[in-house]
Amino acid sequence: MLKPLFLASAFALASLPSHADEALLKAAVASGHRTVANVARDAARNPVSTLSFFGVKPTDTVVELSPGAGGWYTEILAPYLREKGQLIAAADDPASTTAFAARSAARFAAKLGAMGVYDKVKLAVFDAANGKLDLAPAGSVDKVLTFRNVHNWMPGGEDKTRAVFAAAFAALKSGGVLGVVEHRLPADRPFDPKAASGYVHQAYVVKMAESVGFRFDGSSEVNANPRDTANHEGGVWSLPPVLRHGAKDRDRYLAIGESDRMTLRFVKP
Repeated sequence: MLKPLFLASAFALASLPSHADEALLKAAVASGHRTVANVARDAARNPVSTLSFFGVKPTDTVVELSPGAGGWYTEILAPYLREKGQLIAAADDPASTTAFAARSAARFAAKLGAMGVYDKVKLAVFDAANGKLDLAPAGSVDKVLTFRNVHNWMPGGEDKTRAVFAAAFAALKSGGVLGVVEHRLPADRPFDPKAASGYVHQAYVVKMAESVGFRFDGSSEVNANPRDTANHEGGVWSLPPVLRHGAKDRDRYLAIGESDRMTLRFVKP
């Protein structure tokens, strides 16, 4: 049976951006400041459909959890929210004793400082492993979004993973939305609490969100990829864009494309 592209509550449907908002979002996606490599991934990451499903509006205050050094979604959210909203990028800790995190923080800060389009982006520190999760004042945020990050939190254990969801819940206003995109592990595959392959059971993400008070409000198959079996030597990083095996089986991995992903929406009651 084919999975429906879009499942959502009446609340979610009422919260979708207007046609004018979608036009602004499309303009942000088409903006010339975006890096060529990031634009090349639009077909796999579906930013307009994804952000529309999460109900992101240009007047929103949005926290982007763990944007990474490259800030793929930051490139879109920053101009979209610049005039009437607010983007808070909860990024790596520049004072981290972990070299990778410190380098990532420095690269991201340099990216934000290089162009005026990022001049209104606020920075917060996000360090799940060390419990640095002061994302925004309590009850001040309309949306918290995270893209392909849950598997990065899981090696720290379930308590630390749950703490991230709790921090998102605390930052959101009543009626605010948590949007999650993550590599999806088929339900019939064994659960790995460390998510070593990069793939995660959808039911686990729902459980974590609901355990801190969120209500599951809908799912979209816009980022699904039925060609991906989620069973690759080297995990999800065997697929593009990483292609960790280099020339080995490169054509096969390119034919699969990027990972099969869940796209989930949760609401704070």
